[in-house]
Amino acid sequence: MVSWDNLWRGRTSQFDSGNAATNSISLTRRRPSVSLTKQGAATGNLRVNLSWRMRTSDIEGRSRQSGRLLRHPLKLFQPEVVQAHTQGVVNVDLDLGCLYELEDGSKGVVQPLGSFFGAINEPPFVKLSGDDRFGSPSGETIYVNLDHRESIKRLLFFAYIYDQTPAFDRTHAHVTLYPSNGPRVEIELDERAPQARSCAIFSMENVKGELIVRREVKFVYGFQAELDRLYGWGLQWGRGYKNRV
Repeated sequence: MVSWDNLWRGRTSQFDSGNAATNSISLTRRRPSVSLTKQGAATGNLRVNLSWRMRTSDIEGRSRQSGRLLRHPLKLFQPEVVQAHTQGVVNVDLDLGCLYELEDGSKGVVQPLGSFFGAINEPPFVKLSGDDRFGSPSGETIYVNLDHRESIKRLLFFAYIYDQTPAFDRTHAHVTLYPSNGPRVEIELDERAPQARSCAIFSMENVKGELIVRREVKFVYGFQAELDRLYGWGLQWGRGYKNRV
């Protein structure tokens, strides 16, 4: 008896799927998209989390590390400790935001800058949980109410570096989508772009009733206005600042 797996083995899937232990899908340059609808994940609240940590080479300079190895040669055989992102290590402030366009034509942004936190049970059905300024282990999170998916035309999730903080090439930034059902979706911001200030991470589009998530990972050297021009959102932008804490 011929199994369906054998019949379809030659076909290329649209995403990298994880095993049963991880229950995740990794979007890559080679396989950049996934249908939440086909995964049975197009309902309930979608949680989008941005987390990051500093590269080890930035936390401890190479010269200091070499000096310690000379004094303590046995440390060469010990695993290198990678610290989490904290205020005590370096002042990193990555912000997670989302450009939205609804089916009724309304457009806008959800982001910490300007305190545009959005709403989950009314338009735009996108809400930022808060502004993480110091890099807590939970990172920053945006929720999308997919029970109102018919009202959402397209979303663009992005991250930007606020104020005088290191560039993206000094961080390990990682975005995870947690649907209410189905496997989580992983996206690594692994394409290094020195001096970049913003990054379009992924888009979500309603295509004939099907929610498609597509990996973008496009770095730009400006901020939201440049992402707007790149994706044709057509909003008016002005310089904004955060209140001191």
